Amino acid sequence: MLLFGHLGITLGIFIGLGIIIPRLKPAIDLRYLALGAILPDLIDKPIGKVIFESVFSNGRMIGHTLLFNCFLVLAGIYLYQKRKDTRALALASGSFFHILEDQVWGRPQAFLWPLLGWSFPKDNIDYTGLEYLIKMLESSFKPEFSQTFISEILGMGIIAIFAGSWIKKRLSKYSSE
Repeated sequence: MLLFGHLGITLGIFIGLGIIIPRLKPAIDLRYLALGAILPDLIDKPIGKVIFESVFSNGRMIGHTLLFNCFLVLAGIYLYQKRKDTRALALASGSFFHILEDQVWGRPQAFLWPLLGWSFPKDNIDYTGLEYLIKMLESSFKPEFSQTFISEILGMGIIAIFAGSWIKKRLSKYSSE
């Protein structure tokens, strides 16, 4: 799954939860949730696929581990207990949904790191560095019915609905003043 899939689907799930459970809505900081939804890729893709590609050759490393996400949850719980601040919990929730959407448990050496060893599995791809980023961008817009393409279209649709609703609220707020 790529950028729009992670952002849109995660935001859509939590906005839906906010509608179903109204008490949850004020506790969800959508900015931190959105950041959390892409955080594992913001950490792992540049390090493992671009900067240190010759060492790691993997875009699912530290940020995609259960250990990293448990650390985020524990930090979120700590900050909530100390300051009643839910932002870190929103960040952790977004990151956790990211690894669920990526189905990282299918790569247990990365998901359960370091329990199964200190190294991460290497990807079997022929392109690296900047070429990897270009291929990722290209593959997100190829109109074929793949899981990646469908999740990207779904994510874009959710983001468009969310943005339209936000704009409509803003316009009605300014027109009533």
